[in-house]
Amino acid sequence: MSLVKAKKHLGQHFLTDKRIAERIVDGLVHTDQYRQVLEVGPGMGILTDILLERENLETFLIDIDVESVAFLAQKYPQLGERLISGDFLKLDLTSIFKGKFAVIGNFPYNISSQILFKILEHKDHCVEMVGMFQKEVAERCASKSGTKEYGILSVLIQAYYDIEYLFTVKPGTFNPPPKVNSGVIRLSRNKMETLPCDEKLFWRAVKGGFNQRRKTLRNALSGTIPKDKMDDHLFFDKRAEQLSVEDFIELTNHLTKLVEV
Repeated sequence: MSLVKAKKHLGQHFLTDKRIAERIVDGLVHTDQYRQVLEVGPGMGILTDILLERENLETFLIDIDVESVAFLAQKYPQLGERLISGDFLKLDLTSIFKGKFAVIGNFPYNISSQILFKILEHKDHCVEMVGMFQKEVAERCASKSGTKEYGILSVLIQAYYDIEYLFTVKPGTFNPPPKVNSGVIRLSRNKMETLPCDEKLFWRAVKGGFNQRRKTLRNALSGTIPKDKMDDHLFFDKRAEQLSVEDFIELTNHLTKLVEV
């Protein structure tokens, strides 16, 4: 079996350190809540080797790289249809998983945000995600209000998931080595099935607030609610980065009342 060549246009950096791979797989801690796990971008299978040793898991793979898929099909013939050739971002996960599942992977840096939004789309079924991202993306997801890293992804992820920054990975553990450090995070679905507010308006408020993050919310949200309907609520005179998830929920409920007036 010839080795797979990492492709720059796909953002591939293959992990070569088995100890790091084991630590990533060990990050799956809520396996009492699901059996099926999808690995995204398995490359040559360093994580897959360990996942397939876990008898309590049924492992699925998806890779957009046809060379990787051919390699993996030869390496793991037992997977059959559980090895999917395709784009994770376009995959209909509900057609594959009928119940709860988890997602794991050494994710391509160039589609990090899209992967996380895809997870959020399936928040009702994706119980857990353990993934490696560019370190600054991982830190951004886990950052708290009041920091410059805190943004749209931080709020939306933390609204639905408990997030833990697990560990940092140096460039030398990859082939080819990236130019930056990587960070591994775990998302664990929280107990809140739905937010206690209008969720569409919540998303609009978060995105609107951070799209003009230098402005106060009174100005940043003028496209969501006319200024003449805004009152003297203290949140309107703050910037988005100053509001926690709970604050955004409170703001959304307040906006709902103002819109109804």
